[in-house]
Formats: sequence, C-alpha cells, structure tokens
Amino acid sequence: MAEQTVLERKRFALVVLLFQVLFVILFALFVEYAEVESSPASTSAKRPNPRLNSIERFYPMFQDVHGMMFIGFGFLMAFLGRYGYSSIGLNFLLGAFVVQWATLVLGFFHQHASYSEQVALSIENMLTADFAAAAVMITFGAVLGKVSALQLLIIAFLEIIFFSVNEMIGISELKVVDIGGSMFVHTFGAYFGLAVSLALASRTRVARKPGSHKEGSVYHSDLFAMIGTIILWLYWPSFNAALGEGDQRHRAVINTYYSLAACVVVTFAVSSLIDKDSKLDIVHIQNATLAGGVAIGNSADFLVEPWGAMLVGSLGAILSVLGYKYIQPFIQRTLKIHDTCGVHNLHGMPGILAAIVAVIATASISTSKYGNSLYQVYPALAPKNSTEFAHLSQLGYSYESGEGRSQSTQAGFQLAALLVTLCMAIVGGLITGFIVRLPMFSPLLDNDEQLFEDNVHWDVAGDEMPAATLVVRATSEGVPNPASRKGLEMGEAAVDDKVKQPKEATPV
Repeated sequence: MAEQTVLERKRFALVVLLFQVLFVILFALFVEYAEVESSPASTSAKRPNPRLNSIERFYPMFQDVHGMMFIGFGFLMAFLGRYGYSSIGLNFLLGAFVVQWATLVLGFFHQHASYSEQVALSIENMLTADFAAAAVMITFGAVLGKVSALQLLIIAFLEIIFFSVNEMIGISELKVVDIGGSMFVHTFGAYFGLAVSLALASRTRVARKPGSHKEGSVYHSDLFAMIGTIILWLYWPSFNAALGEGDQRHRAVINTYYSLAACVVVTFAVSSLIDKDSKLDIVHIQNATLAGGVAIGNSADFLVEPWGAMLVGSLGAILSVLGYKYIQPFIQRTLKIHDTCGVHNLHGMPGILAAIVAVIATASISTSKYGNSLYQVYPALAPKNSTEFAHLSQLGYSYESGEGRSQSTQAGFQLAALLVTLCMAIVGGLITGFIVRLPMFSPLLDNDEQLFEDNVHWDVAGDEMPAATLVVRATSEGVPNPASRKGLEMGEAAVDDKVKQPKEATPV
C-alpha cells in the first residue's frame, strides 16, 4: 500500500472542522432563541407560547434521553474486545455532530411548514435532535467496526436528511402518531443501517465469509455493555414519554415501565429455553431485554392497559431472542447482510411489531375510555372546522381542528407510515452506502488489521493492545453467528499472540 500524503492523513480532521464551521455559519444565519428563551429585554408584544417555555416541561426527561444517547448507546456497543474506544468515543462524536445537524435540518422543515423566517430554538428542539441522534446510533450499530470515522460522519450527515423527510411525511402529511419513535427512530435507523451494510457487502469480507476473529467480546467488555443496557432500560420510559402531555405522558411512562419489566423476565426464560445446555446468553440479556421499550413505543400513550403493555413487552422479548439465535445468522448466510450489533433484532423487528400493535389499537379505539384526551392522542381524529369543532371549543377544549378521520382510516394511515418508513430507510441506506464506498471517504481495508480494531483511529497503549481471548459462537451449521459473539462449538480463538510485556524500571 502506497504511503499516505499529509492531506490524506489529515482528511478526517479537516472534514470535521469544515462541518463545524458550516454549522456555526448556519446557526448564525437561521437559528434564534424561541420567544420565551430570549433575553428579558425582548420587546415583543406577542404572548409567549407555553409549549416553548420548556425547561420545566422538557428538561428533566431531556436529560434522561441525553444520558441514553451518550452513555447508554455508547456502552451497549462496547462489547467488541478490541473496539471499545471507538464504540464509546465515536458514538460521542456522532452524537455531538448529529444534534447540531438535526437541529438545523428538522428546524428547516418545521420552518417551511410554519412559514417562519427563523428556526426558533427551545428545549423541545434539543429533545427531537436527540431522537434523530438515536436513529444514527442505531445505524452505527449495524456497521460497527466496518467503516472509518470519516465514513460514519458522512453516513450521519446523509441519514439525517432522509430521516427528516420521512418524519415530515409521516407526521405532517400522513398525520400518524408515534410518541416513542418506534417507527420513525428505531425502525428507520435499523433498516437504514442494514441497507448501508448491504451496500458495503462486496467490500466487507465479514459479509461474505465467517466473521473476523476480532468480532468477539471478552469478559470485561461484556460487563461494559451491560452498563449500557441497564442505563437504557432505566431511562426508556422517559424516551417514550418525553414528547407527551398530561394523560399521554402518564400512560406512556406506566406502559413502558411494565413492558420493559415483562420483557426482562421473558428474555431470561426464552434465552435459557432455546440453549441446548439451558444456559443464558449474555447477548440476549444485553439486547433483547430492551426490546419491550421499542415494542410498546408506538402505542405507549394509548389505553392498551398495563396487562396489554406487559404482553407487548413479552412478545418483543421473544421476537428479539429468536432473532439473535436464528434469524440473524439466516440473513447473513442468505442475503449477505452483516449486522454487527444485531440492530435488526433489537430495533428493526420490534419496531415493526410496535407499528402493528399501534394499527390494531387504533382500529379498536374505545372513544368512551379516552374521553377528553382522544384528540390529544389522535389529532387527526379531531373534527374539522365544523359545528362539532365549534361545540368543543365552546366547552373549553383547546384542540386544534383535525381531519375528521374514523378509527379504521387512521389505522390505515398508521400502516402506510410504516411502509413509507421502510422504503425511505432502505432506499436512503443503499444510496448512502454506495456513496461512502468511494475512496475519498477513507474506507477501511478489508483485512484483520483494520476491521473491528481501535488502532486504526486511536493511539492505544503505545500501539500495543493487551492480548485477549475473543470467542465467537457457531450455529448448528458451523457458520459463526456474529449476533452471539460467545464461544461454544467454535471454542476459543486467541486473537493476539503478542502479550504486552511490563516495562523495565528506569534506574535512578
């Protein structure tokens, strides 16, 4: 390989700085504080919108979500024995990059829809930017260890554009509901990542052959990943409830809480049941225990009853565990789609389940149970500007006019939004994947020196890494299952025959 020029070696740093300069300029031109966040010296005569006075309303749950993005996701992906710096560090970089870019892109779409001249910035904008970052971090999980830092930035930059278009179609045009982002965040992020991975497949040996011997974990890296799992599990009710109001938020917290609890119990049971020695698989416990949060997300604020939320969480657990055990190896073997973290099992399939649950729940709405909160949960069901709407206004209800849809019609729109999301994610992911394959984005070499390796981007212990035993579980067909990453039939494979020796003490 020819020696790189100085410009090639500094390409990543230069691109990062150029992006940050671009963000500063765009913020200076188009972003301002929302009215109630402005200086007290403001002379505006307009009455502040209470939704925008958002510290009390949004900030506590925003902090929960923020912790999930930067601690939970980062540590959850730290299972790879030789990729911990990158899992946590590049997740940190992506999060900081995306919240700025998503604030701009989502703000531009909202600005266009509301005919505003500037993007009005509030805590709610910061929260929705974190949700957009979650989609990118899910995509990161699908390509973890297989792309360079520069490729990750380009993937994030392009994904936010597709993400914002899809969300605008779903919320502004189709007027569907998805309080927990199961469709617009989890499903979109997962299938976008799988599509990117598919586009990179011909350049990525792990998609064509048994996985790299570095695509494994060590005991302590799995413990780090469990830290991420528990943080995500604890704060997931805030993720699903943050954008709600009143009864919506109350139900979303309760439903998510019990869905997650049931999910944990069922995950432990199913993981043991499907193992021939009745042992637990740490990968199932790290990931499938969170599927209940995804599965209930779309209908978290619905009146599904606590037992219904527990049922949904249980179904999410079963689907996720079976996905890791059987579906993911099948997809890699037949479709050549390599999914490092198994995002299809934790975010993709449970996200589709969430959308289906929302369709069923919407079609079977009991208007008498919802009472005054029906149009808060389903704005499109509210009557149009008509005699009925005028009557509601006279009674003191503050609902905006809707589309006057029936339950069955709204259920159809919910299903349509799922199909649009899948198409947008897959097409957008394929386009993005083919773009980042270009040599100008510094793709990793397809060899064991660069795949799943921190040394590519980090100064790691003087360019030496401690020897570790990384192990991969094989399926019954003898093909390594990267979703499991633990040693069973394949046994243990030492991946570094150079043990770092202690330095001699310097004579005094």
